[in-house]
Amino acid sequence: MAEWTPNGVRTTRKKIGMDTSAQSIPYAIQVKDLVKTYPNAEALKSISFNVEHNELFGIIGPDGGGKTTLFRILTSLMLPTSGTAQTFGFDVKKDYKEIRKIIGYMPGQFSLYQDLTVEENLQFFAKIFGASISENYELIAEIYDHIKPFKDRKAGDLSGGMKQKLALSCALIHHPKILFLDEPTTGIDAVSRMELWDMLKSLKKKGVTIVVSTPYMDEALLCDRIMLLQEGTILDSNTPPGIVQNFDKSIVAVETKDNKNSIKGLRQLPYLDSVHTFGYEIHASATQPIDIELLKSDLEKMGFGDAEVKRITPTIEDCFMDLMQNAANHG
Repeated sequence: MAEWTPNGVRTTRKKIGMDTSAQSIPYAIQVKDLVKTYPNAEALKSISFNVEHNELFGIIGPDGGGKTTLFRILTSLMLPTSGTAQTFGFDVKKDYKEIRKIIGYMPGQFSLYQDLTVEENLQFFAKIFGASISENYELIAEIYDHIKPFKDRKAGDLSGGMKQKLALSCALIHHPKILFLDEPTTGIDAVSRMELWDMLKSLKKKGVTIVVSTPYMDEALLCDRIMLLQEGTILDSNTPPGIVQNFDKSIVAVETKDNKNSIKGLRQLPYLDSVHTFGYEIHASATQPIDIELLKSDLEKMGFGDAEVKRITPTIEDCFMDLMQNAANHG
């Protein structure tokens, strides 16, 4: 995009979504047989996957699943033990300088300068990348406008949600092609969580490819496609509806006045494969259709005549628990 500066010099500025080089790169991220081992653990176990251009891709899994290790490799901050990984066509081993020019990275822990003000942090990161706030303000305006009233406040004095918005603004100030967010909503309130996801959807519309990790299953539904990662292994990768559609078991929700003890009894029933607590309910699944009347009768024999049982559609978390159990059984 050509424009004229005040001194009359014609310059060319590349806008996100307008860089035609993406046309020759099949995927924004390509990972093949990636392994990362530590002295006492294998963090990533030969995983392979791709991320499409302009996709909001979620990596879902609990702490210790390998999410942060994967992010550090894809952002060139850590070398893999074996396998290959490319970020926008650049190899993470050989092209780390190029990768760092085109990515935005927001780690799980707040890593900005606590003693600098909001505005000073933003100016600092813009200067590092040879950018300016005015040049790229359009991209961060929706995010930064939330914290602009506090631009003279030190970053360390901000609330959790405001810190995340500042960190996101700093990660975007140089117009990256790909944005990596490692558990961006951990530790912030529910309103800030939804605001941040709304901002991510807006960024996607502006042409940014986004890779986000989260331990929250409800956030999986907000992604275009997700990858379920557990103990360094990919359990499944699909669209959220696709993962639910692949759940091929019968599943019911059970609620009693004493879920703590009723779950123990349910786990003794031979026709149930899996029994887990989900909020105020217990979800039970089986490979064969579950006879609700038989289940109620068995619960009554256990002393839970008040039990409510209903058939339900599985959630992403149900699918994840089932996949984890299958992996453990075949491990």
